Amino acid sequence: PLGLKESVLPTQRSSVSNAGGNFFMAGVGFSFIFSWLLMLLVLITFVLGGNIYMVVCESWRNQQLFQLLDTPDLIPGFNLSEILGQEAGTTNFSEMYRQCQQDATLWQTLHLDQSVSLDEVLNISQYKEEISTAFEKLNITLSPISLLSQSQKDALLNASQAGQPPNFTSILEQLDQNVTKGSLLDLAAELEQLADKAGADVRDNLTADARQLRELDKEMQTNFSGLLQSLKDNIHLVQRGAAKLQAQTNAVLGKASEAQEFLERETANIIKNETWAFLEELLDFFETYISWAKTSLTRDVARCKPIAQTLDNVETITCDYILDSLNAFWFSLGWCTFFLLPSIILAVRLAKFYRRMKFADVY
Repeated sequence: PLGLKESVLPTQRSSVSNAGGNFFMAGVGFSFIFSWLLMLLVLITFVLGGNIYMVVCESWRNQQLFQLLDTPDLIPGFNLSEILGQEAGTTNFSEMYRQCQQDATLWQTLHLDQSVSLDEVLNISQYKEEISTAFEKLNITLSPISLLSQSQKDALLNASQAGQPPNFTSILEQLDQNVTKGSLLDLAAELEQLADKAGADVRDNLTADARQLRELDKEMQTNFSGLLQSLKDNIHLVQRGAAKLQAQTNAVLGKASEAQEFLERETANIIKNETWAFLEELLDFFETYISWAKTSLTRDVARCKPIAQTLDNVETITCDYILDSLNAFWFSLGWCTFFLLPSIILAVRLAKFYRRMKFADVY
């Protein structure tokens, strides 16, 4: 437009105007040369993007794709229920996808309880019967148990007999008497009587001797009475203890014999009972573990929500990012191709008014 002047004749148009007309015709030529490639590209991208969007994305969102996959004999020889060993045929892709969205486990989603019975696989009652049968056949043999040997029994009996005290009767009778052979008080009284009859020079000596005898008797009573009584008590205690010693020894030997007979008779049964109680406790542990394993396997292990989320993410990436961009691309190219014909017509018509003419138009 800058080189086009209305007052100039067509044969005298400037180079700038002539170049503009040549560019118009060059554009027409390039359009004829490459338009078929552009049309082919639009066709291919339309067929791919449009059909994939309708077949995959739309059918995914309205669940028709899963219904198509659930169609019997869609793939010859492929049957999901038969592969999983289910005769009822209750497993399908639609139900699996719905349960995975609810974060169910693969055990529930694939209905594995119909093909695998955990109660039979993890049933330990049969093993418990085998263990019980084998345990009943168990024969426990123990070496003889001896709490006291015969020599030890004889030693105890001899010790109990040797521990008998002598006869303390005569000693006790002597202890009941005075410490001295005669009574010091009586002797002191006799000395006082003699002192009354004796002369003055002897009286004082007798009186002093009588007084010393009374003090000696008093001192002896003070010092020896408690010791003598303690000695009597100890003698009586020894007599009573010695009387019980032989009976206690016999009782201990009898209890030892009873204990040895009980051990010889009941030790094997006690060992079997305690062993069986221990085995039952172990089996209870196994049953608790198996119950936990069954619960974990059917309710906790291998939740398939990540699989559903992965499929949803693939659908989002494929449809919302890749296919939407591809469809926008072929849609834009399609409009460009559609407007290519008017642009060719306009370019040819406009080139006439820009290019330099060899002959002037008389009109």
